[in-house]
Amino acid sequence: MVDFTNTKREGLTLIIGYCRVSTKEQNPERQRLKFLQLGIPERFIFEDKASGKDFERPRYQAMRDMLRKGDLLYLDSLDRLGRDYDGITREWKYITQEVLADIVCLDNQDLFDSRKFRSMGKIGKLLEDHMLSLLAYVADVERNKNLERQREGIAVAQANGVKFGRPAVEIGEAFIRMYDSWKKGEVTATAAYTALGMSRTTFYKKVKKWEEKLQFQ
Repeated sequence: MVDFTNTKREGLTLIIGYCRVSTKEQNPERQRLKFLQLGIPERFIFEDKASGKDFERPRYQAMRDMLRKGDLLYLDSLDRLGRDYDGITREWKYITQEVLADIVCLDNQDLFDSRKFRSMGKIGKLLEDHMLSLLAYVADVERNKNLERQREGIAVAQANGVKFGRPAVEIGEAFIRMYDSWKKGEVTATAAYTALGMSRTTFYKKVKKWEEKLQFQ
């Protein structure tokens, strides 16, 4: 792999792709395929499996350090850059206005293509700033709406008797009998939880719960 981060590139510009998924279980292949179809070399596709709440992601930072004037950064969508829209605004301005690279979001190229703003000169920069401010405002309103809907949903569920948090550990008569036999040394723990049809972890959780209860009897 050619490392352009600490070398003079002698006017060479790069086309780069950045993809992100939030967890290790999610697959970024759909995003990667779009970049490969655009002709972006595999070595210039940067991928993070991390939350978008901040920008301290290793591959994002490596991509950010690589960017130079005239480079073109492709994203599948703006939220692949991050979830913090104040941070997105800051990063967008850094890349497009300080580094002087460009950003294109494939899912909405009519709006999120910094090359169009750049071609309009000073009025384009003004429009871009307004677009980013509007984006941050709309995202903040939507975030607050989502939080309010979550609070309302929890309140309704609680009013209908739904309990949140870890479910209570139920202690039945069969467990108590097997617990007594186990404590007397008549059966092993393995035999006890196997006979009860539960896992070792569940068995010991019930043991702990039952012994806590016995202390107050």
